[in-house]
Amino acid sequence: MRKSDLIKVVAERTNARQSQVAPIVNAVFQTIQEALAKGEEVSIAGFGTFRVSERARRRGRNPRTNEPIEIPARRSPSFRPGTQLKRAVAGR
Repeated sequence: MRKSDLIKVVAERTNARQSQVAPIVNAVFQTIQEALAKGEEVSIAGFGTFRVSERARRRGRNPRTNEPIEIPARRSPSFRPGTQLKRAVAGR
């Protein structure tokens, strides 16, 4: 499902026009993105939690040359599904 598909489904379920729903969906995604950029956690009850994970600097290998390389530290977004989402996916 793409974002445009999501907008279409939400519009159908809410009896609204896609042109009304699109800015709302975009605002939700933008708000989550901004919160994560600030290092905040976003929890949506029954759905899950978005958060930022810190990945430490580490040594790796270039698979072509087998030479050691330094992989820099970074921040990475992650998602942990909630219980209701897990059950829905598992079919329970």
